[in-house]
Amino acid sequence: MSLVDRHIGFVHALRDAGLPVSLAEGLDAARALQVIDLVERESLREAYAATLVKKPANRPGFDVLFDLWFPPATSGLRQREDVDLDQAPVPELREHLAGLLMDGTESELRAFARAMVGRFGRQEARPGRQNWFSYSVLRALSPETLMAGILREVLAGQERGGLAEKTARQRVNSGIRRFEEAVSADVRRRIAEDSGIEKIARSAVRPPLDQLDFLRVTKADLARLRREVHPLARRLAARLTIKHRKGRRGRLDFRRTVRASLQSGGVPMDTHFKPPRPHKPELVILCDTSDSVSSFAHFTLLLTYALREQFTKVRAFGFVDTVDEITRFFQPGADVLDAMSRLATEADMVRFGRTNYGHALETFAERYGDAIGPKSSLLILGDARSNYQPPALEVLKSLAGKARHAYWLNPEPRRQWDTGDSIATDYGTVVPMHECRNVAQLTAFIEDIA
Repeated sequence: MSLVDRHIGFVHALRDAGLPVSLAEGLDAARALQVIDLVERESLREAYAATLVKKPANRPGFDVLFDLWFPPATSGLRQREDVDLDQAPVPELREHLAGLLMDGTESELRAFARAMVGRFGRQEARPGRQNWFSYSVLRALSPETLMAGILREVLAGQERGGLAEKTARQRVNSGIRRFEEAVSADVRRRIAEDSGIEKIARSAVRPPLDQLDFLRVTKADLARLRREVHPLARRLAARLTIKHRKGRRGRLDFRRTVRASLQSGGVPMDTHFKPPRPHKPELVILCDTSDSVSSFAHFTLLLTYALREQFTKVRAFGFVDTVDEITRFFQPGADVLDAMSRLATEADMVRFGRTNYGHALETFAERYGDAIGPKSSLLILGDARSNYQPPALEVLKSLAGKARHAYWLNPEPRRQWDTGDSIATDYGTVVPMHECRNVAQLTAFIEDIA
């Protein structure tokens, strides 16, 4: 594969992984290759990063794809070490790895990782076909169990628990992470050699944080998303406040009006008004917390927690087949993770465990209908899948009619609306429904409602 082919394939792989790379930026990267030494692989990496990567959050995915399209070595071309890596027993290899974790360079660590993948990472699937795995390498060497021996050697009788031990632990842990990443990178490279770079590239990189599908996020992703919630809450509050004020004037400014009337013989030809008082709107959130949208519900509950700081009044309600007010779990100062744990065990949102939007809406109108008023914005969060139960459209129409604004955010792709038990279009005729599968779409929704 020529350098031009690799460049084009690499740029396309970045776009497929969700990194925004324009045609002009691709050309800038090609020009940058003319002024660097192509033999220096890290210079090549940084030239591409400087021209193609816009956000720090995109760098990990970029590095994974760079290692696939511009690998440090090909199979059979690895650096030799002082230790016979093909024949040495495992204890000797572990001792060698311990030394690299403390004092090895990045290139030495990666060369050792490539050798270990070649020795322990291969499994024969069938004659002429082999698979590669990271876990078999890490299981054979168990780098995390080397800490105690390294500390004994480094401290050499010094007092435990001091700065020296802390520094050594940090260095070893950093080395272990770099070794694990090097093993994973070489496994991906070998799979790419066998199966094709394009195939492995599609599964090797997760989408950027703002494009992660809410229905597929992990607990680790939710922890990262917490940092995105508060800016979005502020922007949502600002947009709803703008809509609330638009076209309205403040109270009559009597003194200015009388003063201006002196120019027309006391006749108040022009009236003057005071600026409208700035205020925060009220918000009512109705959130589907069933298992089918559990990841989305976790994110929206994080959003609910953040919104409490931006609105005069926030009331939150969760439902599965009945509804309960969950505002009490998100009082100011409460830990959000503790609040969500309590909500799962203490809230009364489930009768039979099957989502029933119609019954939940009817129960909400009966118990909490007074929560919605002319100053309120109603935000409904759910996939509109009601297990073929009556939808209670008239109840929803009544609730939306009482609110100043009403919006529905649906975490499912639009193409899946109205399939199976989904009645998204029916609900969408009453309350405007927006596809909201990730942070990017939520941000776009906030911008649109302005």
